[in-house]
Amino acid sequence: MKAAVFHAPHEPLRVEEWPTPQPGPGQVLVRVAACGLCHTDLHYIDHGTPTFKPPPLVLGHEVAGTIAALGPQVASWREGDRVLLPAVYGCGECAMCRTGRENICERMIMFGNNVDGGYAEFILAPAKDIFALPDEIPLIEGAIIADAITTPYHAVVNRGQVKPGDQVVIFGCGGIGLNIVQIAAALGANVIAVDILAEKLEAARTLGAAAVINSAEVERVDKEIRTLAGRGGADIAFEAIGHPRVQEQALNSLRTGGRLVMVGYASESMTLNSGRVMYRELEIVGSLGCRPVDYPRVIQLARQGRIRVAELVSQRFSLDEINSAFDHLRSGLGLRSVVVP
Repeated sequence: MKAAVFHAPHEPLRVEEWPTPQPGPGQVLVRVAACGLCHTDLHYIDHGTPTFKPPPLVLGHEVAGTIAALGPQVASWREGDRVLLPAVYGCGECAMCRTGRENICERMIMFGNNVDGGYAEFILAPAKDIFALPDEIPLIEGAIIADAITTPYHAVVNRGQVKPGDQVVIFGCGGIGLNIVQIAAALGANVIAVDILAEKLEAARTLGAAAVINSAEVERVDKEIRTLAGRGGADIAFEAIGHPRVQEQALNSLRTGGRLVMVGYASESMTLNSGRVMYRELEIVGSLGCRPVDYPRVIQLARQGRIRVAELVSQRFSLDEINSAFDHLRSGLGLRSVVVP
């Protein structure tokens, strides 16, 4: 099969012939319809963040497709079924899995990190971990549900605990941030979106933001948020960039008793005034991926049109265009892009 293979940091991916995997017991072989492009892959390519499986490795963790072949002991699926793969899956046996927190499994497996991912014509997946994708959701655009929509859902619903009437601010309106906007707005929150690109802020308005702030045009973002939110600041802030200075801004935007949800990955440390956190009873929580139990809920919301999916895919690239696709991602242009093998 053809695949875009990661060989080393600071090198372009190489599109080459790669062995087509064969499904073993409990596995399915999926013909990839599309794989979403994610900044996580840029951490491996541009910044040298190590992958668990050493290169050469096929990246990509946001996959939808159709079942091409069934391994032994797979009875609940048929060839041709439309499926969505989770970005990560758990062992089902560790303490985290047994308490319903499979997204932080002690032996977590991530496509395009621990095992080969979706920038290829085919991908192997455990049959127990995949999800049916209904006909109402387009197969190619539906790939972004695997991460760009489910990760925000977990952040907003489970970690942020957003409720109707909450004053919510989102820092960063990329693929993850925009979906935090639309899910928080769908839950009835009053949403403020922060970014430096007018295009992203306009998209945030379209997806339900009541107000937007271009942080490049104001002196103090936290002061602007307190003015817009009232009550001394936001109830809940989401940082979806992964930058220490922005994390500090998000924390400073909170009212007393507020909650910061850290969704973006940062390799550097933020400065934290722990006395302020203590005295104002602020909460800082991390958010990673999404629990398997929530995937069907998100798929149903997309099926009903209560959250948008197709409109968020602004660009398609072929597998041969994979490096141009990453250049596009680096530029910050567009909303979400997918690779279509």
